[in-house]
Order: sequence, then structure tokens, then C-alpha cells
Amino acid sequence: MITTAPTYHVPVLLKDSVDALQIRSDGVYLDVTFGGGGHSREILSRLGEDGSLYSFDQDADAERNIPEGDGRFMFVRSNFRYLKNWMRYYGVTAVDGLLADLGVSSHHFDAEQRGFSFRFEAPLDMRMNGRAGMTAADVVNGYSEEELARIFTLYGELKNGRRVAAALVRARAGAPVETVEALVAALRPLMGRDREKKDMAKAFQALRIEVNHEMDALEEMLRAALDVLRPGGRLVVLTYHSLEDRMVKNFMRSGNVEGKVEQDFFGNRLSPVRPVRNKVIVPGEAELERNPRSRSAKLRIAEKI
Repeated sequence: MITTAPTYHVPVLLKDSVDALQIRSDGVYLDVTFGGGGHSREILSRLGEDGSLYSFDQDADAERNIPEGDGRFMFVRSNFRYLKNWMRYYGVTAVDGLLADLGVSSHHFDAEQRGFSFRFEAPLDMRMNGRAGMTAADVVNGYSEEELARIFTLYGELKNGRRVAAALVRARAGAPVETVEALVAALRPLMGRDREKKDMAKAFQALRIEVNHEMDALEEMLRAALDVLRPGGRLVVLTYHSLEDRMVKNFMRSGNVEGKVEQDFFGNRLSPVRPVRNKVIVPGEAELERNPRSRSAKLRIAEKI
């Protein structure tokens, strides 16, 4: 039986992010990270009878939170990387705004048997879509030492990523590393006592990103957003770690994740999207008190040209 928190997820920067969409009563909007449904419910509260909202989530658990009896709402059980195909399926040619909250929901960290947190004894899973794909155990036991070093260094930003990879290879030589406890036991000797929790969180983050192909999915979603947003449509994204934030920041400035800004003969920028504001929005004291997990959140807003 999966243990969950009383609340599936407390939405981060709820008012700021939905305000940023500049919702029209008859507009068409996407919430590509439905989760607990907090952002979607706020969007619906601002839509009129002729408005519509399409919300995406690949996790079957999220379906418990679907608002019932609202004809303006459509739930799409899919990874957001496929949003362009789904919009074509539903006959939607343009949308007025897209909201993405890239944070892992409280539910995933608190659902013990999903293996997202090092706080619980659990199988090493970490799949957002529990119905398909490789697990974290598959990565830990199947990747080469070089591949493991790459993900811990790149996705976990661990300075000792190579040593972490080597330790896992030694550990699995004795027996497969298939549980959270076994992974923590293998990594703990490499974690300084003063930074153990932070570094362990980084290691788990690296595995989660790899298992769910998060960076590839994010890049595909951002490119698809440009295809489905109408001119003047809003792209609103909440990020939580430096890798995804750098990608989103680059994209909102240049229209590509590398941040390469093209110019015409006269030196004018040719980006198809522009940031709405120069300063990123971060949680204030009241937000942090209400939701401590929002500490690393950054809200970025752009408009399609």
C-alpha cells in the first residue's frame, strides 16, 4: 500500500504563475504538469463558459485529482513532450498560454514505495510513469561506470561524480543494488557528514532525471510550446534546479535551449519569444512559510512574438 501525504501537492507561486498567463475568459490554456491539480483549478476559476483547459500528467496517481463535471477541462494522460501531437488530436490549432511546474510533487517524495526519497525503505523505482520504462535500479545496475559518472556529474552536479559511480560499481559486484537502503549504504561513505543530505539529494535527483529523461522531455516541450502558442501567448515555467532553469532561461531569451541568439543583417534579434520581465520571480517569506519545498523555485515568463 502506498503511503501518501494528506495533501497531494501544495502548488508553488500559485497566484503569480496563473496571473502571468493573463487569462482570457474564452481562452485555451495548457497546464502540462497537472499533479495535484492546484494550478489547473485556479485557471478554471478564471475561465468563462467558452474557455478550455488541457492538463497533462503521465502519472496515474494524478488522476485522483481530476475535477469532475467540468466540460471546459480535458485531462491528457501523457508526458508533456507529446503536447503538440495531442493538440493536433483534439483539433486545437493555437493556445493562449502554457503553464509548466517542473518540480517533483510532494506526493512523489512522500509515496514511500515509489523510491523518490532516501527517507524511506523502498525499491529503487523513481519512474513518473509507473507503467513503463526503466527504473532507477536498472540504471544503477545496468549502466557502465562511465555512464554513471556522467549522470552524477551532469545531472547531480556532484564534484565527486566519478567516485560515486565507482562506488556503485563495486557495490553491485557483490549483489544488485535494488533498494533505496542499498543505494544509500553504497553512497554514504562518500558523503561528508555536514553535506550528507544535500549530496544524497543530488544523487537521487541525478537518477530521477535519467530515469524519466527529464531534460530531453523539457527541451521537446519548450519547442512544442512555440508551435502551439499563438502570437502574444504566454509561456510560464517554474524551475527548481540549475540545469532546467538554465535551459528555460536560454529558451526564453533566444528560442533555443543553447541560448544562441540569431540576428538579421542589421543586428536585430530574431528570437521567436521574449522574456516578459528581466527579473525572475522567487518565493517570498509568506510562500516559504506556507510551502518550504518552494525554496529553490524560480518563475520565468515569456511571450511568443
